[in-house]
Order: sequence, then structure tokens, then C-alpha cells
Amino acid sequence: MRLMRALLTLIVVGLLVLSLLAMLRGWRYRARRQAAVMPGFFAQPTSIGADLLPPLKGVYVGTVDARDWHDRIAVGDIGHRAEATARLTAEGLHVERVGASPLWIPAQTFRGARSARGLAGKAMGIKGVLVLTWALDENWLLDTGFRGDDRSVYPEWEAALQTMTPNHDPERNSAR
Repeated sequence: MRLMRALLTLIVVGLLVLSLLAMLRGWRYRARRQAAVMPGFFAQPTSIGADLLPPLKGVYVGTVDARDWHDRIAVGDIGHRAEATARLTAEGLHVERVGASPLWIPAQTFRGARSARGLAGKAMGIKGVLVLTWALDENWLLDTGFRGDDRSVYPEWEAALQTMTPNHDPERNSAR
């Protein structure tokens, strides 16, 4: 009986290890595939300017292809979830991530902002994630998600981000 229990335990542990290795291999393959076709991310400028809104502390959820909220971008460490602080300036959005590289999104690349239920396979309740849609280039439209500690400021952030998008039309955005 003990031998059978030990054998079953080893089989389960082995299957778990194989599953984890397969997931890691898949993540690395995704990163290589995306790196081959994606341009590089924007370098942070030396000065990002004054904050338009008070900084928002929370969690950087991730960045995904805007056409598929499950298709997480895995290039570099951009796909890693992390505690972060978001700062919005006239020049763009700066996301300072703990334990990961900062993310800089220039204002001229903004395409829209909204509150969403989730992003990158992470469901966080109704309007739990602040999502910024932006263009890395003409072929890559991305969504970056941020879950703020204080979600009551989302409407203020959405409005500020929306006014910074090219071709901002307040009537169209209020109809959403």
C-alpha cells in the first residue's frame, strides 16, 4: 500500500513538473515569436514633465494585443505583473514597476481609455481595470491595464487620457 501511494505521488509530482516546464516553454516561444515581429518599446525621456493628476498606485496588470484581451505581450519583462505607480503627464504615461523595467507610453500614441472587467486573462470585477489603448506603430495596437488601489479616480483618469487621444471627440466618447 505504501509503495503504491509513493508511486502515485511521484507520478503526480512528475506531471506537475512537466506541466510547468511546458508552460515556461510556451511563454518563451511567445516572447521569441513576438520579438521577431514587434518593434521595440519606447525609451523613457530624461524628463517626463509635471503630473496632470495625482500618481495612481496599484498593480500593472499587463499589456495585450488590443484585438485579443487574452494575447499577452511577453517581450522582455513587459508581460510580468507588478506593483506599480502610474503617472500621467502632458508627454505621456509613465508606469514605474517594482522589480521590472518602467513602461513609457508617449501621449501621441494614445488611442483611447476605458474601465474594463479584466485584461490578459485576469478578471477583476466590474470596472476593475483602467485600460489604455495605444499604438506601438501602425501595425501594433496595444491595451495596457492598470488596477489602481483607489478605483474611484478612474473616471478622472479616463477623461484625462481620452482628451489626449488624437481626434478626440467628446460626443462620441460620451456615447460609449
